[in-house]
Amino acid sequence: MTVSIYGAGALAVLPLVAILVHITIRGLSAFSVAFFTQSPAPAGVSGGGIGNAIVGTLILLGMASVIGLPVGLGAGLFLAEKRTTRLANTARFLADVLNGLPSVVLGVFAWELLVRPVGHFSALSGGIALGVLMIPLVARATEEMVRLVPVALTEAALALGFSQWRTVARVVLRTALPGVITGALVAMARVAGETAPLLFTAFGSPYWVWDVRKPIAALPLQVYNFAQSPYDEWRAQAWAGALVLVVIVSVISTAARLAIRSRQQLARGAAGGRSIRA
Repeated sequence: MTVSIYGAGALAVLPLVAILVHITIRGLSAFSVAFFTQSPAPAGVSGGGIGNAIVGTLILLGMASVIGLPVGLGAGLFLAEKRTTRLANTARFLADVLNGLPSVVLGVFAWELLVRPVGHFSALSGGIALGVLMIPLVARATEEMVRLVPVALTEAALALGFSQWRTVARVVLRTALPGVITGALVAMARVAGETAPLLFTAFGSPYWVWDVRKPIAALPLQVYNFAQSPYDEWRAQAWAGALVLVVIVSVISTAARLAIRSRQQLARGAAGGRSIRA
């Protein structure tokens, strides 16, 4: 059984390792200064890069986080605190349905609601679509992490005179913060690689775009378009773009883990100081 368990673990990790190795080998060959600083070259012309797509991905991810994280966090706290009410049960069911909804359906809905009325694609509509995708993921992750907080902590805070909202914000949420951050990162990692919603909203652009009211480039769109092109250089840049996308997600995850670790070290140090004084 021990050998079987280790073998199952190795088989689970093997596809991820194979993907990372293959993307790294194929993507590094296209890396250059121009790749990160220039926009795509015309078809059949050598050179160019995907700098505009990298910036566009960061802009879209930022807008999605501004929309999805606060709403998802608040919804998760509501689901955990009012878990037995009819509204909480309905919201939980709808969040699960939205989690399983194909992203292309949300893309079509976002096109109908956000793009068609104004008559043009835009980065803003893409950010809203990705933010909506984040909401159920963050909400359900927050709910599960908050429900793991011992009830004794909440009761102790209320007994000391804390109001309900201060108890949730300063005791419950701070205790569940590592898990909440992990859920937020999972949501950000998922939407960072989504292509279907952006096809109907952001659409893509070969130029540097800073106005969120205009179509904007994004790494998933660039990889999608370049990977199916007949030009070898564009296909090489598609592999490099996929590698950059993986690196962006890895950097976000690493930074969050370091922040959580430093916070835990500070908490242990403060607890040690209190024990010494006692």
